[in-house]
Amino acid sequence: MEPTDLARLTSYFETVARAFACDSAPASLLITHLLPERPAFVRAVATVTGLWATLPKPKSINARARDLVEQTAPVDPLTRQMFTDPDKTLAYLETRAGREPVVLFDVGGYFAPALGDLCDRFSGRILGVIEDTENGHQKYADLDKLPCPAISAARSPLKDPEDFLVGQSVVFSTEALTRGRGDIFHGRGALVLGFGKLGSSIARLLHAKGVHVTVYDIDPVRRTQALAQGFTVAQDRTTVIGSAGLVLCATGSLALRGDGFPRLRSGAYVATVTSSEDELDLNRLPPCYVTSEAGEHVTRYASDSGHVFFLLNDGNAVNFLHGASVGPFIYLVQAELIAAVRILARGDLGPGIHEIPDSDRRDIASIWLDHYNR
Repeated sequence: MEPTDLARLTSYFETVARAFACDSAPASLLITHLLPERPAFVRAVATVTGLWATLPKPKSINARARDLVEQTAPVDPLTRQMFTDPDKTLAYLETRAGREPVVLFDVGGYFAPALGDLCDRFSGRILGVIEDTENGHQKYADLDKLPCPAISAARSPLKDPEDFLVGQSVVFSTEALTRGRGDIFHGRGALVLGFGKLGSSIARLLHAKGVHVTVYDIDPVRRTQALAQGFTVAQDRTTVIGSAGLVLCATGSLALRGDGFPRLRSGAYVATVTSSEDELDLNRLPPCYVTSEAGEHVTRYASDSGHVFFLLNDGNAVNFLHGASVGPFIYLVQAELIAAVRILARGDLGPGIHEIPDSDRRDIASIWLDHYNR
């Protein structure tokens, strides 16, 4: 990042932190992607909260960013398993922020499995969760009863530019990897599983490249939306999987299960927009498949019957191979996460999924425009 860009980014987040400062700052734990620009956001979080630890998503850690973040707060390792055992989760939280009022920043629903136990047994108080992604939004929405408030930015209008640009980066990275093997999109036919904001963006971008796109979503409303936008819409996932040479998974909830992989068209490429454990049930892949390297970040899966498919970036978000850059638009959403702290810090929000008010979004957009639309 050039010095002028870094200065602008620093000024932006300092302004956001001042605009949404709390009367009494709570403690916090922050799960985040540690991409090169992320230290400025982490410093802003540390300004409006007492940041006790940063937990970087393991597939997206920039070494320089980690070094800078460690100057602000401890950096702890993150795995899905560490928050699936309530006792271990509680012990970790007590070590980091015991007896404190705590806000949990999440990216992908990591805290969801243990949230009930944390709210019941933690020596401090869980003020609430702030979730960034649709995948995480679904995990909290699927809990039988949310024990505390969860403020989600997943469906915010401020996230629309980011989702469109993430879709672009997914298509770019997928094409780069397939071209690296001498293959092109044209003639293969694409299947997009999931027609939310990311899936619909990917479908439109593939169509613009001249690729025939078929869409499937479990939600019939989204299937009608896809049909209205001119896409071929599959009636069920099982039958359509075998016809596509490129499968892009954007559901956030196991787009491909173990019995789905043998149904793939032989030679198909599979890519995802999120973590492999969220989109692909690779643990239940039939044992007849063996893996080998088929190119840079391309893994070949071959069965003893001769069926072959190719998995990009080990099933993790393919766009992170090329920086996953969406420009300064991502700072809109990061500011929304910071604004959510002030709401949770009041301590009067009831359990359930919430969003920040439109007035806060307008303030964020005004600050962003002042810095990035001069």
